[in-house]
Amino acid sequence: MARNLVVLVAVSLLLGGCIYVEECERICDEEREMTYAPATAQAPTRLLRHVVLLRFKEDASAADIRRIENAFSALPSRIDAIYDLEWGTDVSVENRQKGFTHCFIVSFRSEADRAEYLPHPAHEEFGGLLGPYLDDVLVVDYWAK
Repeated sequence: MARNLVVLVAVSLLLGGCIYVEECERICDEEREMTYAPATAQAPTRLLRHVVLLRFKEDASAADIRRIENAFSALPSRIDAIYDLEWGTDVSVENRQKGFTHCFIVSFRSEADRAEYLPHPAHEEFGGLLGPYLDDVLVVDYWAK
């Protein structure tokens, strides 16, 4: 009986630990996939999208890339001109990404907001963090239709 109780407690702890780890991983995944929610209740009629595709150097570690993801994701809290930010990593099955793994879409209400963002000290600081790990970048801006 005591042996069964020990086994039951061990299994419970193991399963509880697994559930805790799975819950932590789920929360981390949700945080990683979160998008910046615009502060205004009324959405603008048009948005200027600034699409940034990143290809990292082969020697960039997972920790380096995670720091860059976090820094880019933090830009809306540091730059008021940003209306919205969403991002993700490549999941295409077409194998045409040419090594670009990360896509960030920064939305602005106006060209003036974009003009404020580009030379902003927080944006320039981010560029300094990114530079040593960046193999290539592709940027496309467009007005959403």
